[in-house]
Amino acid sequence: MRPVIVLRPEPGASATLVRAHDLGLDAISIPLFEVEPIAWQPPDPAGFDALLLTSANAVRNGGVGLAALRVLPVQAVGATTAEVAGDAGFTIASIGTSGVDELLEHLEPGLRLLHLCGEDRRTPAKPRQAIDAITVYRSRAIDPPPNMDPARNSVVLVHSPRAGERFAELASDRGSTAIAAISSAAAAAVGPGWAEIHVAAEASDHALLALAARLCNTSPPQ
Repeated sequence: MRPVIVLRPEPGASATLVRAHDLGLDAISIPLFEVEPIAWQPPDPAGFDALLLTSANAVRNGGVGLAALRVLPVQAVGATTAEVAGDAGFTIASIGTSGVDELLEHLEPGLRLLHLCGEDRRTPAKPRQAIDAITVYRSRAIDPPPNMDPARNSVVLVHSPRAGERFAELASDRGSTAIAAISSAAAAAVGPGWAEIHVAAEASDHALLALAARLCNTSPPQ
């Protein structure tokens, strides 16, 4: 069985490791980033119809400013984001399973959305809604970069496009490494040359690990 490499930062890394070990996978964590909060001020929630959340880190690092926004329903990308927001007292209106563009496509045009997000984010392609973004956290690249040797002959979980880009910069052996990406954008970010690249059925940790389990139990291409 090929090992699984988890690139995401804490606390998500530990949660993924627990789920991976529960599936019987040989998983280790090689985080590429550290998440830290950024000071921000919440706007008047009366100016918005809903809160757009594309990462659980926005809730984990939002701090006291989140309290003023709990009156807004949450449009969440991914089951994990929805779960963390629900635990923080927010009401979940809908959950997108294939990225922010898919979620916005199913929302009513003209909605006024407040997007709490990270410093590095992907702008939605063709939103039909008015979106105001506020940065509440950043993911700082770990320096010095981690040793990528354990990633050889492994299945690497890519939870975000930025992680994909960073891993592609650091990895020295693409030909033996399989990529399991949480979205098409994350898969595109790693670029070509890998032994395999696959995208999870939906943008969730559970779906990504199900994909990894399948890849770990199949022989790599020759």
